[in-house]
Amino acid sequence: MTVFASFAPLLNQPAWVQAHAFAALALIPLTVTIFALPRGARLHRVLGWAWVAGMAAVALSSFAIQDMRLIGPFSPIHGLSVFTLVMLVLGVRAARSQRVSAHRQTMKGLTFGALVGAGLFTLLPGRVMYQVVFGL
Repeated sequence: MTVFASFAPLLNQPAWVQAHAFAALALIPLTVTIFALPRGARLHRVLGWAWVAGMAAVALSSFAIQDMRLIGPFSPIHGLSVFTLVMLVLGVRAARSQRVSAHRQTMKGLTFGALVGAGLFTLLPGRVMYQVVFGL
């Protein structure tokens, strides 16, 4: 078993699936960078806006992916996408109103719940990212 055996399974997907996956993958190094920066620094704020835009793109693009239809064309992951969009707004509002603790808590929750948690879900057998990572 080889890690990142091939991006071919992802590249064989429709463009919106590819955009969704690559946007999510781009958020990983961006997240690490933001967490490493001094809080409140200009670069933290600039990259934070890029992170919010990236998370919004990932959440919005998820609505085009409907391979697990449980409630009409939607699945529970779409509920997470709606929750993510709402929490992004609340996290930005907290930062802009200088409620640092609320901002920190919201963004960490989004990182570990929506980004890491949902990302781990994509590694289940039978999913495209499982094929990409494990070559199966």
